[in-house]
Amino acid sequence: MKKVRLTTIMVMAFISLSAMSCKDAKTENSTNSEMITEEDHSKMNHDNSDGHHDVDKKEMAMNGDGNSQTILNDYFNLKDALVADDNAKAKELGATLATSLGKLDISKYTDAQQSELKDIMEDAIEHAEHISESDIKHQREHFKVLSKDVTDMVAITGTQVKLYEQFCPMYDGGTAWLSTKEEIRNPYYGSQMLKCGKVQREIN
Repeated sequence: MKKVRLTTIMVMAFISLSAMSCKDAKTENSTNSEMITEEDHSKMNHDNSDGHHDVDKKEMAMNGDGNSQTILNDYFNLKDALVADDNAKAKELGATLATSLGKLDISKYTDAQQSELKDIMEDAIEHAEHISESDIKHQREHFKVLSKDVTDMVAITGTQVKLYEQFCPMYDGGTAWLSTKEEIRNPYYGSQMLKCGKVQREIN
């Protein structure tokens, strides 16, 4: 019994520390907002400039392999808009993503994979369309499910670039998203808790 109690206490302490680390990050963000804002802006600009080059590389790499990489590119652009707390941009990119999701070529996959991809795309399109019409709070709620759909898609279609599945323990009981960068930029809290989260796994 003592061992069970000790284990329970340790688990609870770990959970509390995980939550506190994100809360501490929030406090740190607010106390050092000027320094972090400058640093983050420079990194975000760097990410954006890299992103344009990555688009070309990804599209060339996936030539003749459907539109899954176009979907990923649109998804990452949407993620970046949510990171930047940009509701208007996220609306525009939600509509763009809905279109690219609808164009996925599933003909080369097995019957079972085609059936699964149809279900994934149908659900993902619905959430992308909601993002194109919603305020930022609701955009983030839909982005949570959309991220799961895109992750499920990648499990079937694969990816030509390394992806990082990242996880925020604070948002809605714990929520994941995909990124091409190892560095955490949280789309669920944006500037409120920009660095809250961790890399959960790498997808090659």
